[in-house]
Amino acid sequence: MCIGVGAAVGATQYSMGTAERMGPGYFPFWLGICMSLLGAGIAISAFSVKAEKTALEKFDWKIVTIVIGSVALAGALLNILGIYISVFILVVLSSVASHVFSLKTAVATGVCLSVFVWLAFIKGLGLIFPLWPSFLSN
Repeated sequence: MCIGVGAAVGATQYSMGTAERMGPGYFPFWLGICMSLLGAGIAISAFSVKAEKTALEKFDWKIVTIVIGSVALAGALLNILGIYISVFILVVLSSVASHVFSLKTAVATGVCLSVFVWLAFIKGLGLIFPLWPSFLSN
């Protein structure tokens, strides 16, 4: 909830624009508002008499390291290997963090997300990313 409030307040430093012509502060502002409302709803429901009491498990640093490491690796490899291979590597490596890891599912998800990235960001938004490894484009 606090992160959402911080994002919304920070976004007010940028031009908001309108819903039709959004400025740089529009999306972070409304995302912060939504995060705050979601956090408030969760906090309020936690104080309910019907709320289920649960014990927290020990924090698993191995999983956090795998997920953050795979994101960092994909970011580092983006310009070298291109977006298709980088997204695929990101999905497969971060899937290893799951307690129910399946290589078949990870590969299928990696392929589907690579196609989604192409459709959404390359075709849909017209963003310019290297698609394939630089040594293949020469």
